[in-house]
Amino acid sequence: MAVGATATKLHLPSAGGRRPSLLHLAAVAVLCTVSYLLGIWHHGGFSAAPAGGVASSVSIATTASVSCVSPTPTVLGGSSSSAPLDFAAHHTAEGMEVASGQVHRTYEACPAKYSEYTPCEDVERSLRFPRERLVYRERHCPSEGERLRCLVPAPKGYRNPFPWPTSRDVAWFANVPHKELTVEKAVQNWIRVDGDRFRFPGGGTMFPHGAGAYIDDIGKIIPLHDGSIRTAIDTGCGVASWGAYLLSRNILAMSFAPRDSHEAQVQFALERGVPAMIGVLSSNRLTYPARAFDMAHCSRCLIPWQLYDGLYLIEVDRILRPGGYWILSGPPINWKKHWKGWQRTKEDLNAEQQAIEAVAKSLCWKKIKEDGDIAIWQKPTNHIHCKTSRKIIKSPPFCLDKNPDAAWYDKMKACITPLPEVSDIKEIAGGELKKWPERLTAVPPRIASGSIEGVTDEIFMEDTELWKKRVGHYKSVISQFGQKGRYRNLLDMNARFGGFAAALVDDPVWVMNMVPTVGNSTTLGVIYERGLIGSYQDWCEGMSTYPRTYDLIHADSVFTLYKDRCEMDNILLEMDRILRPEGTVIIRDDVDMLVKIKSITDGMKWNSQIVDHEDGPLVREKLLLVVKTYWTLEEDKQ
Repeated sequence: MAVGATATKLHLPSAGGRRPSLLHLAAVAVLCTVSYLLGIWHHGGFSAAPAGGVASSVSIATTASVSCVSPTPTVLGGSSSSAPLDFAAHHTAEGMEVASGQVHRTYEACPAKYSEYTPCEDVERSLRFPRERLVYRERHCPSEGERLRCLVPAPKGYRNPFPWPTSRDVAWFANVPHKELTVEKAVQNWIRVDGDRFRFPGGGTMFPHGAGAYIDDIGKIIPLHDGSIRTAIDTGCGVASWGAYLLSRNILAMSFAPRDSHEAQVQFALERGVPAMIGVLSSNRLTYPARAFDMAHCSRCLIPWQLYDGLYLIEVDRILRPGGYWILSGPPINWKKHWKGWQRTKEDLNAEQQAIEAVAKSLCWKKIKEDGDIAIWQKPTNHIHCKTSRKIIKSPPFCLDKNPDAAWYDKMKACITPLPEVSDIKEIAGGELKKWPERLTAVPPRIASGSIEGVTDEIFMEDTELWKKRVGHYKSVISQFGQKGRYRNLLDMNARFGGFAAALVDDPVWVMNMVPTVGNSTTLGVIYERGLIGSYQDWCEGMSTYPRTYDLIHADSVFTLYKDRCEMDNILLEMDRILRPEGTVIIRDDVDMLVKIKSITDGMKWNSQIVDHEDGPLVREKLLLVVKTYWTLEEDKQ
């Protein structure tokens, strides 16, 4: 018997049909015992499992778990391997069940005032920072002494969101109890209250006929339907209706807006099941690599594009792909028609438009068309002509030594990010991308060109196939993973090439692919070249999103990556903050690391279970499957 093997049935030899002697039976028993003890030693020794665990109130089990006769650690923390985990959603209607149980190490609930807490965009802490250029609305994370060491509560009456695509148009009022936008934007048809829910009619400041009609107007000017435009960014997104209605056209938009003091626009977007993050154009670069987006958009986003030497348009230029488009609607576009309603003078609006036009020209952009309320520019496909023009147009110059992909607290500078060199004016800098959906599985140009050290075409293709296999395994052990409507917003904490997201492309979900800044952060550009979206992130800090953002969080080797950088419970508490009640976590890591993780999570109102790797029990890497229990904090516990 191999050391560490799982035995399900033991066949004893017989001689001439006779029963084995007692001596034979004793010898076999001794051999099995020795093999079992060797297996335990091989897998990390005889450490006792921590006691405790929150009892589940439900009964749908995982379909696979670590075998209880294997010498591999099984379900730890006081649960048995047969104890069920429930991955189904239950709180879509009335019901306030709270899982009960006893744990040895617990984390208390935070006061109710923290139900919408965003640690790195905390409204109170932000007041310490300069108001100029909205610096106070950038990321300013708490020091170690300021960190919350408690569980961020859901508001009273919280319900699981409506399934997609219903969620695009409706959300529970109790989940985001803010009426400010319904008053402020009433005439613009953004959002309205309808009993116990919000409705999103798809309107917007500059698209009174709805986001769909507005997008159709854009599609008459640039090609939105042939797969050449896949990724988009919406600056100052409001409730992200533009991004929501692009999804039906197979265009994936990253929408962002600053953290509101009360309106929670980005939170509304996430409740709708639309990709969004908290963000602002201020002094730092946006947290995306160069050449990421096929299209950028501003619909009355109130960003002063013409100021600060055109710095904000220069940043848009950095993240736009060669040949990418910039779309502007709202002031000052079509000012001759709207100037009275905007309560500004003709001279002021005309001067603003001329200044924007001048910045766009200095970046070598070409104005495609201005049609009614919409104006569209296009970035050049390479910089051959643009570099020649610098002999006449001196400003802005080309950046000399700045890493074009560096974007984690890196300051914006008034210089053009140079595109990769080309030998011919017709060549696309950095390599031509396939159209969607071929783009998803084709070898990305950054890998094909050898610009990512140590990554070959073969490694990329193998990674794609590996994640197809792994996602298939996830769906076999979490039956609800494959059910439409159970999950919508997914987070991959260590995305690498985006293989996890790529394997889910046919499911009605979207994945935020985070690339840790402490790892190989060069891969985020690959993720965008595949037609996926994501951001840089340091998991020792909070993420720029609201609580209860994600239905499922995937963490591959995250804790091994950060084991010498910050406390494990800091990362776990942040995961709890951004995970919905009854949400799911899949943690892949070494079994010893998972044992440590589980000793913490058993005190976090999580139900969890360790199961075997997809290649069987002999692999040290295991999976920790988690369900966050449903609980809310009563309003009187302030």
